[in-house]
Amino acid sequence: MQNTALIRTVDGRLAWIPPGSGATSLWLDDEQVLRQVQSYVAQRQLEICFAVPGADVRLLPLSITLQEKKHIAQSLPFMLEEQVAQDIENLHVAAVQLDKLTLGVGLCDVEKMQHWSEQLSDVGTLQAWVPEPLLLPWQAGEWCVVVEAETAIVRCGQCSGFSIETELLSALLSASLSTLTEPEAVIVYGLDQEADLALLPPVIVERVQWRRGGLSEALMLTTTATNSLNMLQGEYAPQLPVRRWWQQWQSVAAVLAVAFGLQLAATYTEYYQLKQENLQLRQAVEQTYRSAFPKGVLNDPEKQLRRQLDLLRGDTSSSGFVALMSEVGQVIASQSGTDIVGVNYTDRGNEMRLNIVATNFETVEIIREGLNTAGLDAIMESSSAQGDGVRARLRVGGGS
Repeated sequence: MQNTALIRTVDGRLAWIPPGSGATSLWLDDEQVLRQVQSYVAQRQLEICFAVPGADVRLLPLSITLQEKKHIAQSLPFMLEEQVAQDIENLHVAAVQLDKLTLGVGLCDVEKMQHWSEQLSDVGTLQAWVPEPLLLPWQAGEWCVVVEAETAIVRCGQCSGFSIETELLSALLSASLSTLTEPEAVIVYGLDQEADLALLPPVIVERVQWRRGGLSEALMLTTTATNSLNMLQGEYAPQLPVRRWWQQWQSVAAVLAVAFGLQLAATYTEYYQLKQENLQLRQAVEQTYRSAFPKGVLNDPEKQLRRQLDLLRGDTSSSGFVALMSEVGQVIASQSGTDIVGVNYTDRGNEMRLNIVATNFETVEIIREGLNTAGLDAIMESSSAQGDGVRARLRVGGGS
């Protein structure tokens, strides 16, 4: 943890321990020190960890089954109810996975968590709260003890340890020897070797490796502390600084909101105008179509009008209305006194029905034969006398 700074509580005050062996603790109630730490936290220039007092956290390993592992986030507090004396609802529970079926668990009073949160509110958002014992270096077969003025910090497992008054250290270490595997070595950090060894049970004194220093020196050998049990879980997990971001960007957001609103209004106005213009154009197209074809179903006037114009226009590759009418007109024009009084043309099959008025039945028959001679298919559908003349209905096709 050579690049990790530490914040811890000492006699109720927050102390700042910069990274580095032998670093001197500074008090965060000093305004200058607080501003410097706030800058580090805001810019994340250092990995900063809050050392949760070991006396206020209970650490224990917990074995689970594969079935329990699936729902461990919801069931963990209830699995620990029988191991604690107080109501589990008043305890904050945090966990870290040690191996496939073993968890490291930390239990702490909710009131303590809230108190530390209030104490650290001026510092900024920290990413890790690690119990003090788990900040000490550790490896299998070793225990680590840091002896301070009135307290001692002990780590005796991957997720096991405690902080205790020095006068109770010997008794608690003896109790740990009866429940844990005896260590091959005990690393002790302190300032007075003789006094420090006197605090230990005689059974482990011969295994002690005493080193001059304190918590700062011990931290120099710790490599995975911030990857250990982090108490910032559940409702205490770090939150995004939304309020700070909003304060910084609210003026920009207001300008963007106004610009977006104006753009939206302009776009809607333009859309409404184009919609009205399109409606007027469609009405004009329908009126134009109805002026040429007053009757009939109107679905797509533009497409229908184009189709009718194509039929009326005709060309060399198809015999449309104009071509057919031209041939019929020549035959009828050859018979004086004959008039066309109605035409009904069908582009399907290229045929028309003619209503003509002639002077007599013989003229009608001459016209029919003339149309057939011209290569058309002419059939008389009906005929009747009309005044001094004859009214006949002929069906004329383009022929084959």
